[in-house]
Amino acid sequence: MRIGEIVQQTLKTGYLSIEAEDQLRLLLQTTKYQLEDLKAFMQLQQSAMTGAVIQESRKLRP
Repeated sequence: MRIGEIVQQTLKTGYLSIEAEDQLRLLLQTTKYQLEDLKAFMQLQQSAMTGAVIQESRKLRP
């Protein structure tokens, strides 16, 4: 799965699971990604900062 695909699914649901977050981290570290993937990731970050996307990993913190 590509970065852009994970981001699209996350934006659609408004929820970033721990598994998807781990997969994104792995893809960013180990693959050569396209400019479109980087733009998608930046959009995801912005959405998380504004609260449009909820991160499961942040919900689990006390």
